[in-house]
Formats: sequence, structure tokens, C-alpha cells
Amino acid sequence: MPIRVLLIDDHPVVRAGVRALLETESDLEVVGEADHGTCAIDLARKLRPNVVLTDLLLPDVDGVAVTQSIRTELPDTHVVVLSSVSEDDSSVVRAIRAGAIGYVVKSADTEALIQTIRSAAEGKARLSPRAAARLMQEMRSPEHEVALTRREQDVLRHVAAGRTNKEIARTLYVAETTVKSHVRGILTKLGVESRTQAALQALRCDLLSPDEPPAA
Repeated sequence: MPIRVLLIDDHPVVRAGVRALLETESDLEVVGEADHGTCAIDLARKLRPNVVLTDLLLPDVDGVAVTQSIRTELPDTHVVVLSSVSEDDSSVVRAIRAGAIGYVVKSADTEALIQTIRSAAEGKARLSPRAAARLMQEMRSPEHEVALTRREQDVLRHVAAGRTNKEIARTLYVAETTVKSHVRGILTKLGVESRTQAALQALRCDLLSPDEPPAA
């Protein structure tokens, strides 16, 4: 089955270009387009795409609000931000905190965009080194020590490597539901909302060794 993608951008030329690019890939299918945030949210509810590719700057609600709404209502749909906003901008942090699993600048090469979409469809976070560094810089240090169990630390290492729950379950010889339970516990203990934030927060707090960086 192809990866079903919903495009959100208020510039028709950009949407046409991205659609043409994605449709050259046999495993990608553009199932819809929207030029406004509210329309995009309605389309996502109707189409339930695997991946939503959204700009940050939209005429009505911004891409951060779109991301948050879609991730809240459609947990199986992952969001990738494609924007002209620099990776050094605070919008990177806002987008990831809202639930985006990837962040690609429009000046990036086409292969980076395609691979980010494929990773997102598998639930794998993909950030450029600059975006990851910006997120780490903005995340606050914890007020007190975070105590993760040994098993939670094992799961977090795999999350940081960009592995899916199914892959983690297979590696650790446990049920996928058990992994999901551990991930929920990790997010709660670290006080974050996404797997990407958890991995970066863990590295910042020395819960992961330097040779175990978050997936980028």
C-alpha cells in the first residue's frame, strides 16, 4: 500500500511542485490538498492520510495549530512540517511540541523530503542536526532528577534511534502493547508530549550516553 499524503500550503505553485515530486515515487500517493488550515483539518478527518505535509505560515490558523489538532484527533496520522522558516527559528520547537515528527526547510534537497515522509509514515522522527540542536537548546532542564526504570531506559534508547514500537517489541522480546505502555510512562516522567522530545530531553539530562544521539 502506498503512503497516503495530504499537502497543505497556501501557494498553488508549491503544492503543484511537491505533488509532482512525490508522484514520481511509486510508494507515495497524494490524496488531497488544502490551502487553509481549517480546510486541512477537515480533509485530514475525512481522508485519514498516513502523513500530513504542512507549511507553518497559513492564511487562517498556522501550521502549529494544524499539527496539534491533527495529532490530537488522528494519532495514526503523522505530521511533517515543510516550511521556508529557518531551522534556527523558535517555530521548530513549537511545531515539534505540537506533535510534528519531522521538519524540512523548503531549501532542502528533494531526497531529504522524500525520506522524511517515509520515516514519518513508519512513526520515525527525522530532524536535521540544526533543527535537533535548536530543540535541545530550547527545552528546559528538569527541576528534579527523572527516574526511569532499567526497562524504560532500554525502550528510550530504541526510541532515540528512531525505531517503531513494533521494532522495539521484536528486539526486546516483549509485546507491542508493553512497549506502548513504557513509552507513555517515559513521556509522562520526562514531562514531554512526543517521542522526539523524549529522546532529546533524555540526551540533555544525561539519560543517554553521548554515542546514543536522537535520530536525525
